[in-house]
Amino acid sequence: MTRKYFGTDGIRGTVGQPPITPDFVLRLAHAVGRVLRRSEERPTVLIGKDTRISGYMLEAALESGFNSAGVDVVLLGPLPTPGVAYLTRAQRASLGVVISASHNPYADNGIKFFSASGSKLPDAWELAVEAAMDEPPVWVDSASLGKARRLDDAAGRYIEFCKSTFANDLTLKGLRIVVDAAHGAAYQIAPKVFHELGADVVPIGCAPDGLNINQEVGATHPDALVRAVRANHADFGIALDGDADRLQMVDGSGRLFNGDELLYLLARERMVRDELVPGVVGTQMTNMAVELALRAQGVKLVRAKVGDRYVLEELSRHGWLLGGEGSGHLLALDKHTTGDGLISALQVLQACVRSGQGMAELLAGVELFPQVLLNVRLQPGQDWRANTLLARETAAVEAELDGCGRVLIRASGTEPLLRVMVEAQDQTQASACAQRLADAARAG
Repeated sequence: MTRKYFGTDGIRGTVGQPPITPDFVLRLAHAVGRVLRRSEERPTVLIGKDTRISGYMLEAALESGFNSAGVDVVLLGPLPTPGVAYLTRAQRASLGVVISASHNPYADNGIKFFSASGSKLPDAWELAVEAAMDEPPVWVDSASLGKARRLDDAAGRYIEFCKSTFANDLTLKGLRIVVDAAHGAAYQIAPKVFHELGADVVPIGCAPDGLNINQEVGATHPDALVRAVRANHADFGIALDGDADRLQMVDGSGRLFNGDELLYLLARERMVRDELVPGVVGTQMTNMAVELALRAQGVKLVRAKVGDRYVLEELSRHGWLLGGEGSGHLLALDKHTTGDGLISALQVLQACVRSGQGMAELLAGVELFPQVLLNVRLQPGQDWRANTLLARETAAVEAELDGCGRVLIRASGTEPLLRVMVEAQDQTQASACAQRLADAARAG
């Protein structure tokens, strides 16, 4: 069955337009509550959010919807997505709910869910919720209504959890680190995590006003981090996105490292420490250079569909621990059940501190293939797969690359965009081929 509302990362859209309206969100929470009560008499859900102004409205709608179905609610306030996942598991809650549109601008928002174990929920659960939404609501009687309360020091509990993933015998003392929280959910938490481990922290993107989340800062706009690292003569720079589940890093020279490189670095660190790394999960977008570098170390790379939930599914299927995307969603399942930008950054810093080397040194010999990604906006209802011009141009580009590069064309799971990616050993060729495909997508 095809899901009607859920995308690759929950339900997302523009605030005030379906489905991100208070009436829909109330119905959604009511339906989720009814699904939960099929297996549990009195469920409890945790609700966290990022810093978007619309979070207040959607939080209230979720609270009402859950309470109306006989579900208790614990409000966490602004908290990174992985923080909600952690606390859901630590508090033995039935479900975790995050109000966030991740790296999208403030005008968007979304709802995503975590299971009691702190992991993403399967498609079957989302289909069950959508089926419940098509049924008439069943309001519980007054005596059975759910209650709501706030969890004191949710942020402090998550900070301690993050710090616990960093080796006890190591410290960040002597390091100056620029921390960019994208004016998002980690704006208070991220600087404290690194400061409490000993670093001299320079915060940027840590002054949210409800409207500036991801605006020219954070993991999707790393130029701000590069400038700040150079201006402050810092040793490292760390950029998170609005809900702090993705990561980009910069070294003291101002060089930017993406998720593909950081994923290889994490795998290499474990191999150096004689830990078993039977395989790593990337995506269709993972740079071919990383696949070749892992293969040279005897480590297999398996490619999942784009989206951290699909990376997680492949990791679970193989019983592996490490996976991620170039966008900076990184998974280390022996540290956390979901992708966590803060914990991933700590793992990278741990590798650098332990070895006495920088990221560039640890990645010596891994030369990323030029990869050009262009976005083409899709019109409502547009079927890009029926574009015969695009199909012909794709075949021509693949013939030109002749096995020395890759083409990937896919629809975004979170925005009305067609993503056109070309990877080749030559930057000029990759750019020209990607532009040809994007032009064909627009013309068709």
